[in-house]
Amino acid sequence: MNPTGDTGDTGRTARTGGGAGGGTLRLTVAQALVRFLAAQHTERDGRRQRLVNACWGIFGHGNVAGLGQALVENRGHPGAELPFLQGRNEQAMVHAAVGYARQSNRLRAQAVTTSIGPGATNMVTGAALATVNRLPVLLLPGDTFATRPADPVLQQLEVPYAGDISVNDALRPVSRRFDRVHRPEALIPAALESVRVLADPAETGAVTLALPQDVQAEAYDWPADFFAERVWQVRRPPPETTALAEAVRAVRAAARPLIIAGGGVHHSEAEDALRELADATGIPVASTQAGKGALRHDHPADLGGIGHTGTAVADDLARTADLVIGVGTRYTDFTTASGTLFAEPGVRFVNLNIAPFDTHKLSALPLVADARSGLEALTGALRGHRVDPAYEAEYRAGRARWERSVEAAYDHRDGSARPTQTQVLGVLDTVVGDDDVVINAAGSLPGDLHKLWRARSPRQYHLEYGYSCMGYEIPAAIGVRLAAPDRPVWALVGDGTYLMMPTEIVTAVQEGLPIKVVLLQNHGYASIGGLSEETGAERFGTAYRYRAPDGDYTGDPLPVDLAANAASLGMDVLRAETVDELRAALRTARASDRPTCVHVETDTSGSGPGAPPAEAWWDVPVAETAARPAAVKAREEYERRAAERRRHL
Repeated sequence: MNPTGDTGDTGRTARTGGGAGGGTLRLTVAQALVRFLAAQHTERDGRRQRLVNACWGIFGHGNVAGLGQALVENRGHPGAELPFLQGRNEQAMVHAAVGYARQSNRLRAQAVTTSIGPGATNMVTGAALATVNRLPVLLLPGDTFATRPADPVLQQLEVPYAGDISVNDALRPVSRRFDRVHRPEALIPAALESVRVLADPAETGAVTLALPQDVQAEAYDWPADFFAERVWQVRRPPPETTALAEAVRAVRAAARPLIIAGGGVHHSEAEDALRELADATGIPVASTQAGKGALRHDHPADLGGIGHTGTAVADDLARTADLVIGVGTRYTDFTTASGTLFAEPGVRFVNLNIAPFDTHKLSALPLVADARSGLEALTGALRGHRVDPAYEAEYRAGRARWERSVEAAYDHRDGSARPTQTQVLGVLDTVVGDDDVVINAAGSLPGDLHKLWRARSPRQYHLEYGYSCMGYEIPAAIGVRLAAPDRPVWALVGDGTYLMMPTEIVTAVQEGLPIKVVLLQNHGYASIGGLSEETGAERFGTAYRYRAPDGDYTGDPLPVDLAANAASLGMDVLRAETVDELRAALRTARASDRPTCVHVETDTSGSGPGAPPAEAWWDVPVAETAARPAAVKAREEYERRAAERRRHL
């Protein structure tokens, strides 16, 4: 690798500076890695930031004497301190680092160190989440001895056919880059290449640097230049001229164009460029879960979410669009309604993305570029072009109809009633300001939020729906708050998600981070319960209840007090039974300078306001043969919808 060379499509270069002055420094591998990381920076649009801003860790025999000692040693090194953050769960530490990176638009990251064995493998889920969402996180798991003084050692996986495999190899398929440092001098190329991937917007994700515990503690004479300040330039490559011209011709020829804004709009800080394109051309904008908030909810061209959890107006326009312009999106099945949404026979696609891999999806015209540079180029090249006024009038009328649906779902005028889930969102909508960040990842909340939430600023809506990982929300709230210390941060969790991973509440308390947790008690897996019913599985095994006499989980709700649990972990807890109590509790929580949980038991009877039904399909296969009528009926509906699926060639 040439750290000062041009990077082609991704537009990222690195340069060194500071004049280390030659010579060597004798340090352990762990000490050298910590000092190296503290000297890495990114720079975009003239703004320089430290790339790796902190290291999360839980120590065991695989890292305590290596990275643990190095972090202690580094605290006193002028200008090179790498702050340490103590976590409670290895997966949760990765989630916190991912939340930090996303809030930082991928320009800053955090590292996570664990011991070997279970500590390392606990990070696999978090690594997958980071890589799926294209978000940078540096994983530093301890590894078994490189010198093999005793074989096996504690927590070593013995593989009879391969002596060089450890449990850390489970991180290979979920990492954007994986390396193992068997000798001290191998750290230099491994560290440089790892940081290159972290800083590269087209390649980034989880980067795993496995560190054998004996190598961590081994000393070496390092060239001083290895520790010189290094700045990784994150440039904004423009689209290629010929491809841009072809895209412009496609837009000018389209009668019903539609923009789909993905997470790349946020990562590139391209929200203003998107708004300017929409203002100039009148092309409407729908958003994925990652892209929601790219336009303010009240912008005339904003259609809200698209796909299975999208709005009626966005999905209706998608079915009749003759040109779809994807900006920074991966086109997951939720976005495409499992290949059934874009139904116009002659529909074409233009994909603007910094990752070439994503630009070719749906047989699109590829426009490889930074999102902001690409949108600015499109706006300039389309000067004077605007969609037909009748098309604008059509989608604006659809926006107005959908807004009435939102009002109906949010309706909370009866202050004495127990709130439904959508009413909880409606009350929260009246409490938050433009700077608040709302975090969610799994369950039925993502669908309700995608349809209903009125995003008021670019990073207010924080949905991890690439991996939809239960347990993400609370640690991610910590990461977001660390990245944006002046913004109120809300983690919205159902009881199922809360039970997965509440332990980082202790970290929030320890660090004095006033995150707000809204805990909805609905006695089970609400989202999967609904899906189970739709697919003929009749909500089997999705409720948190005692067993009934027939053996199924259909008895009384379990006497679980999650509010008491949150309080036992150190949070201030507010209980809300009614809409009015909920409103007061949310206001109190927002004003608090302590970690605060608002616990509310939702009305799941179906009698109160709820979210509109799905406006587009999602492919979840149904049993082809079954004896129970519910499954037979579900299969008939499945076959009807599956027949609408198409491949865009």
